[in-house]
Amino acid sequence: MKKYIDIKEASELLDSIVRGKRVEGVLFKDKYTGQLTFKAYNRQSRARRCDRLVRHLEHGWVKESVERYKVYESIPKCLGVPRVLTTLEREVKEAQCAIIDEALDFEI
Repeated sequence: MKKYIDIKEASELLDSIVRGKRVEGVLFKDKYTGQLTFKAYNRQSRARRCDRLVRHLEHGWVKESVERYKVYESIPKCLGVPRVLTTLEREVKEAQCAIIDEALDFEI
């Protein structure tokens, strides 16, 4: 038994296949015509700018993206809760200073 498949945007699909690309999509039965139809997914890579490192910290880093400042901390548990808390306070103050320095350098 032969089945005919209606391929939407066939020329673009054929170009991708000729270039050796894999084509992902959905195969469904059209509710109006009753034909099997293949519709390729429009897969496009999302080009994002990489985060820019503002400053390395003792246990982490401060980075800047297009919309946000990002602060990462990873402090070992073996230091104990009091030392972890003081280290966290110190690192947050240093991250704040790094962001202020960054803003002042940008304005100059």
